[in-house]
Amino acid sequence: MTHEFPIKEIALQAGLSVATVDRVLNGRGGVRKLTAQRIAVALRELGRQSEQTVLAGRKFMIDIVMEAPSRFTEVVRQALEAEMPAMRPAIFRSRFHLREVFLVKELVTLLDRIGARGSHGVLLKAPDTPEIAAAVNRLSDRRIPVITLVTDIPTSRRRAYVGIDNRAAGETAAYLIGQWLGPENAKVLVTLSSNRFRGEEEREIGFRRALRARYPHLSVIEVSEGYGIDRATGAQVRDVLERERGIAAVYSIGGGNAAICAAFRAAKCACRVFIGHDLDADNIRLLRHGEISAVLHHDLAQDMRLACQHLMRAHGALPKDQRRPLSHFQIVTPFNLPLSSD
Repeated sequence: MTHEFPIKEIALQAGLSVATVDRVLNGRGGVRKLTAQRIAVALRELGRQSEQTVLAGRKFMIDIVMEAPSRFTEVVRQALEAEMPAMRPAIFRSRFHLREVFLVKELVTLLDRIGARGSHGVLLKAPDTPEIAAAVNRLSDRRIPVITLVTDIPTSRRRAYVGIDNRAAGETAAYLIGQWLGPENAKVLVTLSSNRFRGEEEREIGFRRALRARYPHLSVIEVSEGYGIDRATGAQVRDVLERERGIAAVYSIGGGNAAICAAFRAAKCACRVFIGHDLDADNIRLLRHGEISAVLHHDLAQDMRLACQHLMRAHGALPKDQRRPLSHFQIVTPFNLPLSSD
């Protein structure tokens, strides 16, 4: 592998020993394929972040751990790497641990490994389970601050939560669907990636609460555990459409929207209103083609900036600030797509 970085820096980025990195870079063998892949990923990450090396300031090595579909984790990666140069004079390096589906024990093992290896902080999107909360607490015991992203783990000793008010987002989705559908009786399909995520659960709670209060003539059909992955989510929706009649709208909490739209087309069912979350590549395309009605979107770049500031405060690099502002979200339609999405 060709590279321009010191072996110690590559080892730090990859979370491996200097000897292992040296063995791989010099082709001496005796190393697992997965280990070599980790080094290749580390080199790519260092390359993307190399423009920060000209900055003079405190260095922070952070770990980003996320269970989410790749279309979303890629948007988060881009947002973080776009914001890192703006943190000057501090220099941020990032190690990404991204997977569409983690077993709880795999996540716990990963967090414990990060704790043993060392880190200046962890940005975490993970299920709210006792095991993961305990792993977050162990990181806190090691003085490694954890910032939860998008979905919270409030029973843990995480440093802060960065994201939107998920209940308000669910209420907003209910308002939009209720206003669009009007007074007739209808069913709304609500799709979650998994009920293990507190953020998704709170969106659903807000949605159901607003329907009961304002639109009691609308009923909810829920599907879950498709993990936002197109194939699994699409199969679930196809099964529901075979069994249920009168589904007129979709509130997609967990993603997989292209597959959901395809399932409606295959079933020859009209979806009159479709509300989703986040301006990823799929949702931008679906908005432009009129297949979804609106997206509840928040500025991930702002979230990444705030998360990095929380980590800097935890290490005394910024003054303490007791405020914990939630991210603002906006309603995006085909008519107000940001120019950056062109």
